[in-house]
Amino acid sequence: MTSIESLNPDIPLFARTGINLASAGLGARAIWATNQFFAPLDRMLHDHDPVFIEGKFDDHGKWMDGWETQRRRDGGHDSAIIKLAGAGRIIGFDADTTHFTGNYAPAVRIEACSFRGDEPPEDTNWVTILRHKPLGPSSHHYFPCDSYESWTHLRVNIYPDGGIARLRVYGVPELDEANSKGEIDLVAALNGGRILGFSDAHYGDYNRLLAPGRGVNMGDGWETRRRREPGYDWMIIALGARGEVEKAVIDTAHFKGNYPDTASIQAADLRNFGDGLTDALITDSMFWKELLPQQKLGPDAEHAYRSELIRLGPVTHVRFNIFPDGGVSRLRLFGTTAP
Repeated sequence: MTSIESLNPDIPLFARTGINLASAGLGARAIWATNQFFAPLDRMLHDHDPVFIEGKFDDHGKWMDGWETQRRRDGGHDSAIIKLAGAGRIIGFDADTTHFTGNYAPAVRIEACSFRGDEPPEDTNWVTILRHKPLGPSSHHYFPCDSYESWTHLRVNIYPDGGIARLRVYGVPELDEANSKGEIDLVAALNGGRILGFSDAHYGDYNRLLAPGRGVNMGDGWETRRRREPGYDWMIIALGARGEVEKAVIDTAHFKGNYPDTASIQAADLRNFGDGLTDALITDSMFWKELLPQQKLGPDAEHAYRSELIRLGPVTHVRFNIFPDGGVSRLRLFGTTAP
């Protein structure tokens, strides 16, 4: 069994349990940059790991997978503005310079603001939330963030120029109080839903299970290897807010010859437990109450359940079981928040 915390203990806890608010797949957007000569800003927000393609050049020079500016000769520095996927409190950063060896940005400083539109006006009050930090070649650079406010935009300053392959902004999304009074997706990543553990995630990107929209292909979701022994696969998810689940949607989009035969959901109210629970939580989850009894699934389709759900009252965590294995594009658990 696998907990997210045990995947790589060298990675800070904030990067293992936080949600990447700078994820293009969740809706983060590149707004503006002083310079994008060698590589555009939007590549810095891509979800997949940066790649290096030997011998690939474009009209401006070597093709690089990230944001890269030209060499400055005026004594200034380069900046860029990104809009986060959703408003949220930031707990840490990963400034990843993978594949940038002689052309990485030597230092970074990050400012933040809150603004409802796309591009903040010129008189915006930017607040520094990450002071000048040195960067090195082709490495992950993890920096904790002690800001407790909610932000929507970041201004990324690099000194004096150069490239960053990926900027990952780990945080806790802000639940929209207006929408939270009605029925919302309690496990959506942008509402704070987080994956804590799973039995297997051999294919695809398991984090996309809680992403907005439907999957674009078979790699856009959670898929396990073919099981050659008795048992079944599962995933443990923390809801973004304690609430009562009133509707479940299991989407097998693009999974045609490899969808699970059946699925079920268990749930528990663990509001008195802390964050970052590991193997103890996984063991306990086997005994949680049944929220959705085992249901037959089909290929490439959304499966919605409402009357089939067992009313358990408010819950904080769910265990999503698939029998015996296979792939699921999205999981939605709609409901209302509870104190």
